Amino acid sequence: MNSRQPLPVVVLAGFLGSGKTTLLNHLLRSSRGTRIGVVVNDFGAIEIDAMSVAGQVGDSMVSLGNGCLCCAVDGSELDAYLEKLSRPQHRIDVIVIEASGLAEPQEMIRMLVANEDPAVHYGGLVQVVDAAEFDATRARHPETDRHLALADLVVLNKADRVDAAALARVEEVIHGLCPGTPVVTADHGRIDPDLLFDRKEWTETRGQLSFEDLIAEAEAAAGTSEEDHSGHAHTHYESTEFVSEQALSPRRFVDFLDRRPHGLYRIKGYVHFGVPGHDEKYEIHAVGRFLRFTPLPWARGEPRLTQLVMIGSGTDGPALLAGLEACREPAPHTLDPASMWGVLRYVAHPRTEPAG
Repeated sequence: MNSRQPLPVVVLAGFLGSGKTTLLNHLLRSSRGTRIGVVVNDFGAIEIDAMSVAGQVGDSMVSLGNGCLCCAVDGSELDAYLEKLSRPQHRIDVIVIEASGLAEPQEMIRMLVANEDPAVHYGGLVQVVDAAEFDATRARHPETDRHLALADLVVLNKADRVDAAALARVEEVIHGLCPGTPVVTADHGRIDPDLLFDRKEWTETRGQLSFEDLIAEAEAAAGTSEEDHSGHAHTHYESTEFVSEQALSPRRFVDFLDRRPHGLYRIKGYVHFGVPGHDEKYEIHAVGRFLRFTPLPWARGEPRLTQLVMIGSGTDGPALLAGLEACREPAPHTLDPASMWGVLRYVAHPRTEPAG
């Protein structure tokens, strides 16, 4: 039996020229050990590693030649490609789908949510917006407003091409179109990959030289490598960590998540609830508004802890910690199993239904 955790599938959408490919290339350059499977219009899916760079892709590459993914007759083709990329031999950690500039995000989400392959799960929609062309894009594509309303995270790209006042105005319009959705400003698609997926440390045991290492070598040879970390994406975000040996109240914790601030882009880690019948550890994956819990067994001898990392910009770290402190539950064994309903709403395939 394969006990491997399901791979998140993140959709990267946005109209032509918004900077999706630039953002994707940045993710590949800075993933540092994470193996990214990429599905790109028109369409090819490839495991990004040294073998693919050398052209020796073999079974690690699949292709989709019938145009826009969302226009497929059904999701069966996409299901087949995701199944292939998620095979254990490829050792991929996350799959990113770069949608066509004219794709319908709603249809892509529908296909991914309907996918019944336990090896993958939908990981959220990231909508990329061109700050300099925002008004013109809305005029040409009225569906922009509808697409933004679906987004879990909006990347306001090309922020370096507009002045501060224009950038603030566009951001205000976006917040009005999709209230509650976090908006990350960026230039040249430079966002921290940790906002979208968990990066893994590169080790000798993980395999060959990675794609980003090859890019780094080529940039260094060309004299274009960025060694000054002051301009790196991670300098624009703050990270807040929370650890608790005491279980958390599922109801208070879900309420905390429902009230999380706009600037909190990413939450990851594990939560211990300790409610009768639900004593697993619950992995949490949140990208913007998107939220998913995955119940997992505790390893032998593993301490029952809640361990969370929250990444954001302009967030109040002490206030976040105070909110989580208020979620502590001194007597989880006395809680009604029905108190887990709020958590189980975000579990793809609940192992059990709560009683009561």
